[in-house]
Amino acid sequence: MDTLRSMRVFVRVVESGSFTRAAASETMTTAQVSRAVTDLESRLRTRLLNRTKRRMSLTEAGERYFQSCRRILADIEQAEAEAAAAQANPAGKLRVYGGTSFGQHYVMPLIARYQQHLPEVSVDLTIAQQMPDIIEEGFDVAVVVAAELEDSALISQHLGSTAAILCASPAYLRARGVPQSFDDLAAHTCLHLTDASLPAGQWVSEGPFGETFRHTGVTPFQVNNPEALALAIREGMGIGPLPVPVALPGLADGTLVRVLPTHTLQKLNIYTLYASRRYLDAKIRTFVEFLREKVPLVLAEQEAELTTCDAPVRLPAEAPVGSHDSHTREESNRRRARSHSGRGLHDMERLRLVN
Repeated sequence: MDTLRSMRVFVRVVESGSFTRAAASETMTTAQVSRAVTDLESRLRTRLLNRTKRRMSLTEAGERYFQSCRRILADIEQAEAEAAAAQANPAGKLRVYGGTSFGQHYVMPLIARYQQHLPEVSVDLTIAQQMPDIIEEGFDVAVVVAAELEDSALISQHLGSTAAILCASPAYLRARGVPQSFDDLAAHTCLHLTDASLPAGQWVSEGPFGETFRHTGVTPFQVNNPEALALAIREGMGIGPLPVPVALPGLADGTLVRVLPTHTLQKLNIYTLYASRRYLDAKIRTFVEFLREKVPLVLAEQEAELTTCDAPVRLPAEAPVGSHDSHTREESNRRRARSHSGRGLHDMERLRLVN
């Protein structure tokens, strides 16, 4: 018989004052209970009970051992109750990892909404570009953005897809012209966002009819933070890719203009990762379920807002279009823009980009 079982039997004997009653409560025979106490005394090399035919009493050592056993068994019962409650009642600390941009613009607001429903859960959020070893570093849930997931023992749930969009400042486009096709980017200054989820040194774009375009070239500026890249673009340093939530404020206030709005850069998948489905802690289960419900809604809301920013308008005649190295090409691009109001740079009139 294991030690905990023997301790429990001993406590039942003392509390009930009878081997027979202890045997009944533990679903054992009286002989088994007597043998358990005897074996316990042999292992401890200490007499715990003074026994006669009519009565029994604790020895001094038995009294100390009895009190210790009661405390130990009570602690075990409490630990088991707390562990069982964790499967049913979301509470305690939830450690979450989120990638730099997605963590800041999506995960953080959703955590606030999650805690409105479950205030008993405290959240420890880590936002970083490099994904950590989730199990080794003790994270409960990770939310990552990637073209594809690497093989892993982790459980993954697909939450949706997202893509960056190309943006420039109004001043840059006045000076350099408005690209009308992906090929036109060769005549422009292109800034890069260095991110583990994006192809290094190139832009992979999907056109309006599902065709794939690639742009590669030397960049005068690259940075690993989307907000920093947005500042560089606002300063007129060039054209660059921005995550939708980073671009939207600038598109709304006119400090950014979407370039090639019929193109989207490589679509990336959004996943939530956690260690196991078995005996999943309630706070992990409810947070994953919350993300699965809310992330698609947030993505749809932002797509609708982006569509509003891309509303087709008449392109101002004053704004130069296309690359600046050929007058003939500029005239051709202007005619194309007038006949396809909205192809190219839809935002120019809305943002009043007139000199």
